[in-house]
Amino acid sequence: MEHNWDFVTIFEHRHVLWVGVKGTVVIFVVTVALGLAGGLVVGIARYARTPFIGWPARVFVEVFRNTPVLVQIIWFFYAFPILTGIDVDPFLAAVLGISLNTMAFSAEIYRAGIQSVEPGQWEAGKAIGMTYIQTMRRIVLPVAIKRVLPALTNRGIEVFKMSTLASVVAYVETLNQAKLIADLNFNPIESYTAVALIFFVVLYPVVQGTYVLERVLRKSE
Repeated sequence: MEHNWDFVTIFEHRHVLWVGVKGTVVIFVVTVALGLAGGLVVGIARYARTPFIGWPARVFVEVFRNTPVLVQIIWFFYAFPILTGIDVDPFLAAVLGISLNTMAFSAEIYRAGIQSVEPGQWEAGKAIGMTYIQTMRRIVLPVAIKRVLPALTNRGIEVFKMSTLASVVAYVETLNQAKLIADLNFNPIESYTAVALIFFVVLYPVVQGTYVLERVLRKSE
């Protein structure tokens, strides 16, 4: 099967892709910040022994970890306004879906990190008169976050790729703009290849950086 490759029109419409890249970066920054910060709160709540705190956190994690992000985005865009009367634009729907899903997954990463801290650390904090919160903040969390930092970095990479799902509600990001170019020039293969190349160029240095980070943290233990 022959195919006449047409990357010229991709280059001619590079400004269209650039608009999409900026949209991708914006939604990535917002969702990764909300997801990782909120995940820390939920992760601590998941570790709490008080059922009043632990069970709601567990329900939250199970709901958003076991349902597709794509469905969550669509639900927030179409169903949430019907239930609440609050208008939700494509950006907000994508932010809610991706960030809440990221919270659920990162919460489990944080919880695993907290559980990995030796019981002696808790006992040491208690021995010098620290409260539970003080021990968690000053002793346990610094150790736990250091141990799970590579996993959190990998989660951030997944969030960057997950941003393409925002195109389902017509949010202006890289994949959505590539669809526009493909529809105008009938070259979907070239358009989506350009998206893949853009993501590779952005993420490859980040991935290499995570390897360096892992080696540094391994040596510091």
